Amino acid sequence: MRALDWEVLDAARDWIQAGARTWLCTIVSAVGSSPRPIGTLLACNDRGEQHGSLSGGCIEDDLLARITSGEMPDAPASLMPYGVTAEQNERLGLPCGGRLQVLVQQLSEQDIDWLDQTLLLLAQRRCLRREVNLHSGVSSIRPSKSFAPLVLTVERLIQTLGPRQRLLLVGAGQLSQSLAELALAMDYEVLVTDPRESQRSQWNGPAVSLIAGMPDDAVREHITDPHSIVITLTHDPRIDDMALMEALASPAWYVGALGSKRTTEKRVERLHQLGLSAAQIGALHAPVGLDIGSKTPLEIAVSIMAQLTRLQRKQPSA
Repeated sequence: MRALDWEVLDAARDWIQAGARTWLCTIVSAVGSSPRPIGTLLACNDRGEQHGSLSGGCIEDDLLARITSGEMPDAPASLMPYGVTAEQNERLGLPCGGRLQVLVQQLSEQDIDWLDQTLLLLAQRRCLRREVNLHSGVSSIRPSKSFAPLVLTVERLIQTLGPRQRLLLVGAGQLSQSLAELALAMDYEVLVTDPRESQRSQWNGPAVSLIAGMPDDAVREHITDPHSIVITLTHDPRIDDMALMEALASPAWYVGALGSKRTTEKRVERLHQLGLSAAQIGALHAPVGLDIGSKTPLEIAVSIMAQLTRLQRKQPSA
């Protein structure tokens, strides 16, 4: 299971090795409505292939048309604006009023080294800092302890890349199935753990790793870095509390638990009795998700993914 950035960079590396002229495109600024967030990557080549997405189609089509017609800038790195004029908005289908700037970097064999290093660090679930000299197009990378917002100056681009978010769901019920579907669609890695064979055997959700055994063991084995999330969903304290004890002491940046406010109050009392500190318990998101009046499993799943998205947007270092 690989992050989308991993897939884009892997494709670019393979194309270069196969002798194709290859470009790496990055959204570096956006004003108003933007089809994709700042930092989104796209790779494309002179064979008309592309990997990733900057807009859902319109900008990608324009870039490929420029490659086909020979109109791509003949420079190691170029900044290309989109959505600056009303004509461009109409032709490219950009959101009304939206403007974005794309760094187009022409890659060559000399880029294989930093691409290989980047892919290795991402495979190890480590963050890294990518720097691009806008004059020479030369890229360099170095490990980074945490995420940071993209920075663009007149001389360079600085971007943090990191691993796919790992989401461990405790409980293999219907809500987990809905939540797994949404999370996979949003490029999360999803694991589901449940000690109850009867629940695992009835799993009708998407193809994810179903982990048997006790949930605290699953947390210890799989939640090993700060790019991880644990959410308990069984309503059974014997299962959920075991997972929460480990999760709240783990590197996970988000730990959530399903339940009403009254259920949460009882859970907090139990966690205190089990020896967790006030700071650890204070990090628990419970009831999990945004309060949008959700009732059905899919509605609750939407509220949970919305909360995760909001927190990640507000806390780039999470």
